[in-house]
Amino acid sequence: MNASNTGEIAATSGTASARVRVGDIELHYERYGSGEPVLLLHGLGSSTLDWEPQITAFSQQYQVVAVDFRGHGQSDKPAGPYSIQGFAADIANLISQLGLRPMHVVGISMGGMVAFQLAVDAPEHVRSLVIINSGPEFPSHTLKAKLVIQSRLLMLKFMGMRRLGTAIAKRLFPTPEHESLRHMFVDRFSSNDPRAYENSVRAIAKFSVAERLDRDSLPRARRLIRS
Repeated sequence: MNASNTGEIAATSGTASARVRVGDIELHYERYGSGEPVLLLHGLGSSTLDWEPQITAFSQQYQVVAVDFRGHGQSDKPAGPYSIQGFAADIANLISQLGLRPMHVVGISMGGMVAFQLAVDAPEHVRSLVIINSGPEFPSHTLKAKLVIQSRLLMLKFMGMRRLGTAIAKRLFPTPEHESLRHMFVDRFSSNDPRAYENSVRAIAKFSVAERLDRDSLPRARRLIRS
């Protein structure tokens, strides 16, 4: 079954989970609802699973597509190196095959970087941008940013995915009422392929489209950049 046929099933049934070939790999994606298309791009070490609340809400009014980046979730996990530009090229290929352009693109963290890259590389695919906890470059020229990357790579090497996930979960979900979220995060995070995760961290460290991003060229874009 090709991607377009899968899309037709999704549009009529309201929900579908499928795979589509983009270049040298296959991506896993999910599609829900009907209406204007909204694309959800997850963060580092995440997957379509972490968009469940948003999918439930948005699919009441929109056609929602959530995708696992290469190296993440149920998508293929090829050897590296990875790049944000490569992630964006995969997404552009997916959008073209599904015939849904332009889309409202929502990206969080690394997904926000991919959204920015998509907007400058393939603006015809983007109707609007919602960027959460991200920006058009990773400030790798600063000492603080370099330490962030190096510490994450060292923690991955010496702690492994589960212990690294536990450390991250304590920072993301610090209060007692977040206990169930912490456990869920650690379980999902620890299922990541360590090599693919490392490749993705290194991709983030090299990302920048700041010099290419002309705000006047994206007049309809909506930006929510949160620290």
